[in-house]
Formats: sequence, C-alpha cells, structure tokens
Amino acid sequence: MQRGLLAEFETPEAMLRAIKELRSRGYRRLDAFTPYPVHGLDEALGLRRSPLNWILLPFALAGAAGGYLVQWYTNAVDYPVIVGGRPAHAAPAFVPITFEMMVLTTALVGLVAMVLLSKLPELWSPVFEVPGFERATLDRFWIGIDARDPTLIRPIAERDLTALGARTVAWAGKERP
Repeated sequence: MQRGLLAEFETPEAMLRAIKELRSRGYRRLDAFTPYPVHGLDEALGLRRSPLNWILLPFALAGAAGGYLVQWYTNAVDYPVIVGGRPAHAAPAFVPITFEMMVLTTALVGLVAMVLLSKLPELWSPVFEVPGFERATLDRFWIGIDARDPTLIRPIAERDLTALGARTVAWAGKERP
C-alpha cells in the first residue's frame, strides 16, 4: 500500500471484525499491519495461497535432474571406474547428491523469487509517516485501505472505520488531486 487510509485498532478481534465488515461493504484492496501473526487474517483479507511452490517446482526438478546428470556423466561416460564389481551407473549411489542439488537449487531460487514477489527491499513507505504507526510492531493493529480501491470514498470510509471501533483514522501518502 503506497497511499491510502489507515485505521488503528486495539485488539486483533476488533481488527478482524472490521476487515470482515469492510469486505462485506465492497472494499477489496485491504491490508493489515500487526505485531504478530493473527489467526484467520488471511481468510478475512481474501488472500490466496502463495504461488511460490508452483514457481519452485520446475527449478527443484531441474536441480535434481542436473545433479543426477552430472554424476551419471562423470561416473558412467567420462571416467568410469569399475571397483569391487560396482557398475559405472549405480543409481542408488547418486541419490544423496541428487537430493542435495534439488534442495540447494530450490533454496537459492526460492530466496530470489520470494524477494521479487514481496517487492523487497522497500526501505520507506508513506505508511511509516502516520503518527502512531510505529506501534504496529508493538501492540496495535492497523487496517489499510489502498487509495486505488474503487470503493474508497474518504469521508464515508473514515465514518465506517470510526463506527467499527477504530481508535484513530489517518491518511498515508499524498492527498488525492
């Protein structure tokens, strides 16, 4: 959320009730800022599961295939060493390195994908300038309505948030023209 309306709540229950009520009134571009994970928040905001697992699956398979291929090529084709009657292509011996290459590739690609999907690093946001917002990391619960939400009409939204129990309501970012 780059700019929009922020409302402060004292308890997670009050915040969840407000989010559900706002969604029933048509608001869709909502965000929540909490000091700790709140059970049921994802469902209340209407968030879908992360696409990260489907993004990483092909890379995991490619890492495993690459690890297996390198072992097979070096042991069976490029430099076969026949010791103790072991065949040059001994698949069970390749399992540990294949698994480790899959984990390594997935971890590295997963880190990059997570940073990109999260739009990190975001070192500053207009939200940080709202008075009292620093308590979002301590003991307060904030709801943000993005300025791009077509349902957002500032006076009506401020009235709705106040009626839903918000302690404070503030605008983050530059005002609309």
